[in-house]
Amino acid sequence: MTRDAATLAFADLRPEDIVATLEGLGFECDGRFLALNSYENRVYQIGIEGDRPVVAKFYRPGRWSNDCIREEHAFSIDLAAQEIPVVRPLDIDGDTLKHAGPYRLAVFPCRGGRAPDLDNYELLTQLGRLIGRIHLEGETSAFKYRPRIDIESYGNQSIDFLLENEFIPDANCDAYESTAELVLAGVEACFTRAGRTREIRLHGDFHPGNVLVNQDQLHIVDLDDCRTGPAIQDIWMFLSGNREEQTPQLDALLEGYQSFRRFDARELHLVEALRSLRIMHYAAWLARRWEDPAFKVAFPWFDSARYWDDHILALREQVALMQEAPLELTRR
Repeated sequence: MTRDAATLAFADLRPEDIVATLEGLGFECDGRFLALNSYENRVYQIGIEGDRPVVAKFYRPGRWSNDCIREEHAFSIDLAAQEIPVVRPLDIDGDTLKHAGPYRLAVFPCRGGRAPDLDNYELLTQLGRLIGRIHLEGETSAFKYRPRIDIESYGNQSIDFLLENEFIPDANCDAYESTAELVLAGVEACFTRAGRTREIRLHGDFHPGNVLVNQDQLHIVDLDDCRTGPAIQDIWMFLSGNREEQTPQLDALLEGYQSFRRFDARELHLVEALRSLRIMHYAAWLARRWEDPAFKVAFPWFDSARYWDDHILALREQVALMQEAPLELTRR
C-alpha cells in the first residue's frame, strides 16, 4: 500500500477496524471502546474479556520510520527494566511494533490517573527523582535514529514551512518574519551563554499531561517524541507562572533530580530558548497536520487572524524573556 493510501486509511480508522486489528493480534475484545486524547496518532482504550483494558496506539503514516519507533520502544523497555514507572509497549509474538494491513501499531497496558498538581512540591520532588533516573539511563547510550531537539528543526524549519505554505496572513507576514528573526537570535544567544552542554536521550515531550498520578504512584506515558537534547528539556515544562512561582517549583524538581544525577546549572540559560522553539514548533505542527480533518475540528481557531496576532505577541514576549537572567537555584 502506498503512503497516501495508508494515510487515508489512518484518517478513516473506524471502531470495527480497531477491534478487528486487536483480535487479529490475539486479544479478545469485549466491546468497550474509548478514544483517548491524541491527535498526532490515534489512541484507543479497548476492553478485554476477563482482563484489564489495553491501549492501542496506531501510528500516523510517514511521521516516524520503523527504526525510530523501535528505538522509542527499546528506550521505554530499558527504563522499565530499571523499575522506572514508564508504560512500555507489550511484546506480542516477539515484537512490540505490529503491522496490520495499512496500520502500524503498538499495544500498551492501561494505566489510569490524573495530571500532577504543580503546586504540590512533594510531588514535584518525586517527579524530579524519576526524571533523574530516566536521564541516568538516557546517558548510557545514544539514539541512532531519533532526531535531536535543535534550532534547525524546531526553529528554522518551522518558520520556513509556515511561510512557504502561506499559513501566515498577509497582514501578519512582516511582523512574523521580523519577530521570528529576533527569536532565533535570542535562542542562539541563550545557547551561547549556556556553553557546551551535554546531550542525552530524553523523554522529549515531558509535560504534565504525560504523567499520570494515581494516589502515590506515578506513571510516565507517551515517549512518542523521545529525542536527543539537554536534560533541562524534560524539566522546564513543569515550570509555570511568573519567576517567583517558577523558582520553588524548580527547587523542588531539582532536589529530587540531584539525589540521582548531577544537574548542570548552565542549562538554566536554555529554559526560555527551548520554550521559544516549542512555540514555533507547535504552530508548524498544526500547519503540517491541517489537512487532517481531526485537526480542523479540534483547532478551529488555528487559521484565524486572532491566532496569528496572539502567536506573534507570544514570540515577542519570549524575545524579552530570553534577555533576562536565567532562573537561579535557591538550594544547592
